[in-house]
Amino acid sequence: MSSFVNLDGKFRVESENVTYTDDEIVAKYRYDSTVVEGNVVKPVATEMQFRTQQKIGKVGVLLVGLGGNNGCTCVAGTIANRLKMTWETKEGTSKANYWGSVMLASTVKLGNDAAGNAVHTPMSNMLPMMDVDAVTWGGWDISSMNLGEAMKRSKVLDVTLQKQLYPHMKEIVPMPSMYFPDFIAANQGERADNVLTGSKQEQMDHVRADIRNFKKEHGLDKVIVLWTANTERFAAIEEGVNDTAENLLAAIQRDEAEVSASTCFAVASILEGCTFINGSPQNTFVPGVVELATKKKVFIAGDDFKSGQTKMKSVLVDFLVSAGIKPVSIVSYNHLGNNDGKNLSAPSQFRSKEISKSNVVDDMVASNNILFEEDEHPDHVVVIKYVPYVNDSKRAMDEYTSEIFMGGKNTIAMHNTCEDSLLATPLIYDLVVLSELCQRISVKREGAETWESFHPVLSLLSYMLKAPVVPAGAPVVNALFGQRCAIVNVLRACLGLAPDNHMTLEHRFESFLTEQAEAVHKNKKRRVA
Repeated sequence: MSSFVNLDGKFRVESENVTYTDDEIVAKYRYDSTVVEGNVVKPVATEMQFRTQQKIGKVGVLLVGLGGNNGCTCVAGTIANRLKMTWETKEGTSKANYWGSVMLASTVKLGNDAAGNAVHTPMSNMLPMMDVDAVTWGGWDISSMNLGEAMKRSKVLDVTLQKQLYPHMKEIVPMPSMYFPDFIAANQGERADNVLTGSKQEQMDHVRADIRNFKKEHGLDKVIVLWTANTERFAAIEEGVNDTAENLLAAIQRDEAEVSASTCFAVASILEGCTFINGSPQNTFVPGVVELATKKKVFIAGDDFKSGQTKMKSVLVDFLVSAGIKPVSIVSYNHLGNNDGKNLSAPSQFRSKEISKSNVVDDMVASNNILFEEDEHPDHVVVIKYVPYVNDSKRAMDEYTSEIFMGGKNTIAMHNTCEDSLLATPLIYDLVVLSELCQRISVKREGAETWESFHPVLSLLSYMLKAPVVPAGAPVVNALFGQRCAIVNVLRACLGLAPDNHMTLEHRFESFLTEQAEAVHKNKKRRVA
């Protein structure tokens, strides 16, 4: 019987289709797809080359909401890992790790050895990837509290760990941030003692200068900006305001009311040539932002970290529909007590979150017209309540009711206690690592003269996001398995390796199994000799 083998060290692909130099990896790749025209199904093969730059450079990350629970936990996590901290809890000794990060703490199947054993390697081992421990962190916050005190306020990490981290965290103070009170809950006003002043144009220019100064001061090769601040209300899409890049820039200049802080941060980041990632559910990427990013060829990605309840939903509904079971009612209840919950207690901000949580099942439902009629959807209700006592320990309760064989009913009830920031923080690392890698990947299709990068709307990051933003005309994929497969198979393509599949023919036919048994026997004889 075959088993699993782990390959932790660096590896090299030996193939005439792959070329390694000190600067890059270039791989020839055949992309096989299928086109359906009416009742005719046609296999299509596209010859391509993938080029991956080997040199990463020095990376800095600027967080909007640096002093919030996610922001200070993110910085604390990298310090703890870099210094290999350990601390005592009532369960025993804990040590720093990156568990919960798909890029840093998961493995992928690389292939099989001669005996048929599946060989797995860390995902971070597939291609040269940035070292999160070496990231230079900075950012903005409407609160002036230093990160040592912010860490205490958040009540996320064990106290014994906080005491070790405090000397490293207390010297980090957020830069003043944009604060547009109309877009976030009124209860956030008590924190807002560290805000920029002036018109929206002046504030955006200040943020652009902050990015340039941060990059210069720390000698950085690239900067990534990520929004992990408060959920804003949705911005109205208005003709002449945010519908085009030109109109949006003009609207910011004339201090238009319906331009949010997150949109201004996105525009500032794009104009500075920095990837911008939106970790909250609001519609930061109004049409004008998407057009600007496309024109400037700068990556944007969003929306909303997918960490707990929604991640489970994107697995469970995919399972139900794929199994031929019809979910007809999905009721999701949450209560949490951190500042995110406090902000979401306001109706306009809750509505942004409700939208991002509710759309997660759409593509899975639409994929099965045996179960669902056109435009038919399950009843889907999302409730979020603010309960201060539970702090960052969010409770999520879900009930899935489905129709099964011959008129039967099936109900699945789930209780999920989510340490909110400890689940969200590894997603920040993932988003940063993967978006940086994507900056170093380009492709050239057969017959093309030039290399091209991923589309500026970076949908490959969808695994980490509740409401993935995709390029115009592209389908939205929410199913978690498909999203992860996309990441893994892009990494494999960069090495000229075929997509991973689950046919495992080598374990299903006698001729393959005989060859494997002979290989095992030969290896044993060699060891004896």
